[in-house]
Amino acid sequence: MLVKAVILVGGPEKGTRFRPLSLDTPKPLFPVGGVPMIQHHIEACCKIPELKEILLVGYFQPNEHWAQFVTTQAKLNNVVIRYLQEFAALGTAGCIYHFRDQILNGSPESIVLMNGDVCADFQLDAMLAFHRQQDRPVLTLMGTEAVHSQSVHFGCIVENKLTHQVKHYVEKPESYVSSLINCGVYILSPEIFNIIATTIKAKTMDDLSEDFSTLSNSSSRRVSRQRSLSGASVSETLSLENDLITRLAVTGGAYVYYTQGWWSQIKTAGAAIYANRHCLKLYHNAHPSWLAQSEKGKAGPQIIGDVFIHESAKIHPSAVIGPNVSILSHVEIGAGTRIRDSIILNDVVIDENCCILNSILGWGSRIGSWSRIEGTPNDPNPDKAFAKLEHMPLFSDSGFLNPSVTILGAKVNVPSELMVLNSIVLPNKDLSHSYKNQIIL
Repeated sequence: MLVKAVILVGGPEKGTRFRPLSLDTPKPLFPVGGVPMIQHHIEACCKIPELKEILLVGYFQPNEHWAQFVTTQAKLNNVVIRYLQEFAALGTAGCIYHFRDQILNGSPESIVLMNGDVCADFQLDAMLAFHRQQDRPVLTLMGTEAVHSQSVHFGCIVENKLTHQVKHYVEKPESYVSSLINCGVYILSPEIFNIIATTIKAKTMDDLSEDFSTLSNSSSRRVSRQRSLSGASVSETLSLENDLITRLAVTGGAYVYYTQGWWSQIKTAGAAIYANRHCLKLYHNAHPSWLAQSEKGKAGPQIIGDVFIHESAKIHPSAVIGPNVSILSHVEIGAGTRIRDSIILNDVVIDENCCILNSILGWGSRIGSWSRIEGTPNDPNPDKAFAKLEHMPLFSDSGFLNPSVTILGAKVNVPSELMVLNSIVLPNKDLSHSYKNQIIL
């Protein structure tokens, strides 16, 4: 039984809350746990024995960075991986329908569909087995529990507890519906494309009916109904969540696979720090050799907890690293430096006796000696079971910057003996003094 996987990677206008980090690399390729974010998706898919092909679907303009990543992952995992570029943002259902011929080529029995901005202990093989056990399944979605107050920020699922069939679904409701939420990971049967086609036809007829009813109005208003802002027609832009799952909840064929494993969205840089911690924790089973360790009798930095260090990084033996730290290629860290709960990207130089806490240091940045870079963690409430990460807005209602992780964009220079606290620094800045709770443009 042949299986294909589709990973939705979005496009340039997506990930705006991830800036300034997404200014220098596409968000799906941002390193979490020391490797590009969607590499975790690819590895999860490759654990399915029947997997034949992985398709990355989005509307990023392909460049050398994309091509190199796709080629490397295909060789590393011994699987066919291709990038399919949308002409415009077509939505989670519209994009797979647009590429239906390529997805259905080879007659796959099931299709794995994953949003690229989630990170989890995916366990796709168990989810696929659950999907196959159901009665004529069209779609199985991964669900997890959330606290009541947070559930309204996600797609909410009402299920039949005995059969796990979806009976009602609402995407981001205005009031509480259910604490069972959609994780953005799906198993699809090929029949889904017939349902998408029927839905597109119905939307087209609705659009035409509205147009005929407004013939007396100006042509510009009529055209506005026919075209979406992205350039795709309204009927071509289709959401799996709003247009398909809600329909299947009525007609039948949708099921929910409940996961008790870790799951989180990665919408902001603060979420990347949180996801980094959990990805490193998963390496104990998936990639134990990727975790750095202090070795007795050998010169090297003190390692505390889960830490990823690229083999090309140079770290002074007196440095203390961890827990929950990823250090990427060609990083240099000086004597006496302390780093915790942070991501240090390629080619960063940190001089001696620095302190880096809850921060992301952008590519090629330099931190002078005795400087302190510190942010505020935005973790789920530990006192509430099933609490999820809160994606706080950039500014509070009073207009002040909400405390969050500190982010340095690419090639930021922080001189010696300065402090950068709860701030965001755009790329190519030379700081002249300390900053607190600011955005440095």
